[in-house]
Amino acid sequence: MRELAELLLDGRLLTAPESIEAYRRDFVPDPSAGMPCAVALCASAADVQASLRWATRHRVPVVTRGAGTGLSGGATAVDGCLVVSTAGMTDIRVDPDARVATCGAGALNASVKAAAARHGLFYPPDPGSFEISTIGGNIATNAGGLCCVKYGVTAAYVLGIEVVLADGTLLELGGRTVKNVAGLPLLPLFVGSEGTLGVITRAHLRLLPAPPPASTVVAVFPTMSRAGEAVVAIGRTVVTSMLELLDNRTINNVEDMRPSGLDRDAAALLLAQTDAAGSGRLEDAATIGRLCRDSGATELYSTDDLAEGDLFVDIRRSTGPAVERRGSLLPEDVGVPVDRLPQLLARIEEIAAELGVEIPVVAHAGDGNAHPTIVYDSDSEDRARVAFDRILRTAVDLGGTITGEHGVGRAKRPALESQIGSGALRISRLIKAALDPEGILNPGVLL
Repeated sequence: MRELAELLLDGRLLTAPESIEAYRRDFVPDPSAGMPCAVALCASAADVQASLRWATRHRVPVVTRGAGTGLSGGATAVDGCLVVSTAGMTDIRVDPDARVATCGAGALNASVKAAAARHGLFYPPDPGSFEISTIGGNIATNAGGLCCVKYGVTAAYVLGIEVVLADGTLLELGGRTVKNVAGLPLLPLFVGSEGTLGVITRAHLRLLPAPPPASTVVAVFPTMSRAGEAVVAIGRTVVTSMLELLDNRTINNVEDMRPSGLDRDAAALLLAQTDAAGSGRLEDAATIGRLCRDSGATELYSTDDLAEGDLFVDIRRSTGPAVERRGSLLPEDVGVPVDRLPQLLARIEEIAAELGVEIPVVAHAGDGNAHPTIVYDSDSEDRARVAFDRILRTAVDLGGTITGEHGVGRAKRPALESQIGSGALRISRLIKAALDPEGILNPGVLL
């Protein structure tokens, strides 16, 4: 510890148990979380290099941490590990002419958005935690969000990264250009690698011109399957900038937390937005409304008022805090081909009924990414974990994925092979061994 403390500036190494307690878990409490030997508060790539060289010399496992907002156990500590925190690397620089933001791994997603907006530009990825999650964590999990249906996930905006390997080697991958095919495509290896291959310290992010204000359409459905059918029909016809789905349990959770006049009896609420240019926005909104009616919507509301639209988006964003009030949670993040979303939603309802557990569902419906959240107490915890596994299996059986944007972490690691197969898992572990031969980076996560 004295050796490591000398490598970092004064006060950047935490060793007191009361100081490191807050660094043991990510957003989902894990009773099995270990106790780190220390926390390195890194303010630069040089700090990360020094920390990883020390860890490699002494065979100390390393858990990388941004803001700790992850939902799959990716930042859960193991006993005796060194937690490497990148939250202090918060600098942001925007080049408006090149439309590139260069930032430290600890910069908040919301801060990057605000810095881009000051130049009339737009950073699209918007995970539910965008106000409190870091760019490094977003890249490590290839985070998504509400607008991915049109604008894509984080990987589409990462032009380059600076990353430190387990032995302290600093790599600069990609750059500030949109096109770059020099050498093997190493950059994509690290996007979504959940801290198992290296520690991301800096990123170059692609920015877009700010989109026009969006029109909003809200539809109420008597069944989840009807809402799912509407999602499929809309996706065939309109390029939406947002297409979100809330089930009845979620609607009531939101109403309990912040009464907003939502129909508590509705089986499903569909929130759609379109930011098409000019009159195309109004035409798209009208088409969305017609398709919802054709799919059996019982109520329909449409607005071009930005403030009213933002109110509905705020309701959607409040679904997370609303379900957190219900008790202990097992959050899911499964995805299926969009045409199979109705089947996924029906099967989740069946699993909830079969096991007698509460499973509110909210979904980035436009891209088939559903977030069932299993609520449990001490009496239902075993059944909740069975439900968790069954939902993962259902997603794979429908040709989908066990994680659309949260990452595999520790929570879904046992199910990974069922999706990618033993061959892909073996190759992935060979790559991991080449970059991290001692296996110190995020042991137990992903691979």
